[in-house]
Amino acid sequence: MTFHGTWITAAIVFGSIAIATGSATAQKRYAPGVSDNEIKIGQTMPYSGPVSAWGKIGRAELAYIKMINDQGGVNGRRVTLISLDDAYSPPKTVEQTRKLVEQDGVAFVFGALGTAANLAVRKYLNDQRVPQLFLLSGSEQFNDPEHFPWSISLIPTYLLDGQTHAKYILAHKPDAKIAVLYQNDDYGKAHVRGINAGLGERAKDLVVRELPYEVSEPTVDSQIVTLRASGANTLYIAAAPKFAAQAIRKVGELGWKPLQLLTYTSQSISGVLEPAGLENAIGTISASFAKDPTDPTWKDDPDMKEYFEWVRKYFPSSDGKDTDVAAGYLYAAALVPLLKECGDDLSRENIMQHATNLHDFTIPLLLPGISLNTSPTDYRPIKELRETRFNGKFWENVDENSH
Repeated sequence: MTFHGTWITAAIVFGSIAIATGSATAQKRYAPGVSDNEIKIGQTMPYSGPVSAWGKIGRAELAYIKMINDQGGVNGRRVTLISLDDAYSPPKTVEQTRKLVEQDGVAFVFGALGTAANLAVRKYLNDQRVPQLFLLSGSEQFNDPEHFPWSISLIPTYLLDGQTHAKYILAHKPDAKIAVLYQNDDYGKAHVRGINAGLGERAKDLVVRELPYEVSEPTVDSQIVTLRASGANTLYIAAAPKFAAQAIRKVGELGWKPLQLLTYTSQSISGVLEPAGLENAIGTISASFAKDPTDPTWKDDPDMKEYFEWVRKYFPSSDGKDTDVAAGYLYAAALVPLLKECGDDLSRENIMQHATNLHDFTIPLLLPGISLNTSPTDYRPIKELRETRFNGKFWENVDENSH
């Protein structure tokens, strides 16, 4: 059976098989890497290289899986997560992903990080019919079930990040002169498309300069100097953590006072804002879909209490207030109930069928009212972002503090 069509076709065919065989749904169906005792999965993470700050996400996921295994695993099966370093280098991602599939024999790839990295292995994984599940890229290219039915992201699109900030600018700073700093790859360019799409017809009047940087560059100081000279009073920073921190710090050093808008992927206080200088980040706007562990609003929230208890017991070496640590917890928390729902049918086809039919699927730390929703024709689980502002201590909800 070929899978060149949409996942709808696959779902219908598998549904037909289940109906035709009656009790077949109760029988055990296992992907490679799955047994009565184990579910073996793999991922690549940038534990080294220019965006190694994001490596905390992988470490948090490993710690979450350890907790799940201590609690008895998933339906009695231990989860083995093999997390390999790809240094944010697509050729290395290809090498490590092939190792995971061909040597380690994983059931699927989970939560691999990076747009270029995931694009580099997408065709390979689809050709092998290996789920590229809940990958960590907000590129809209991963919402393509017709051509790549085995690849589904988890996080909101970067297009949505840009559109969300554009909406804020139009409402709160209609006289904006916008400068954009972006990473010169699919990750950065998606943010640029988003803010231009969100501004619509006004983009040509409001956006005065867009300037890229390469991840191989040591700093973005020269880009910030150039963007300031454009006369901009608004700066959209579509950059990975290290470069976002440099940008915010340089803006402060120059005495430039633009409204700063920061991609949600770099809103970590300890990983980005502290290195940038907290005083330089006050007033920065970012978008979010999850509860911020630094926000006192959630101090007595049951999910947050459980999260900090997990940090204390399973990841004590980390800063529990770091949003990247909380993100890793949240992403792993999305996987476990999905696997539980699959029961004894842990075939690759059934895992994908469940992942692409999520309805009001809730997981710890999502903001109230936000849930995961997918269909065989829509592979974007989270479709909403809410604006927040950094007040010097934590990210506060803009909606409640904008008047």
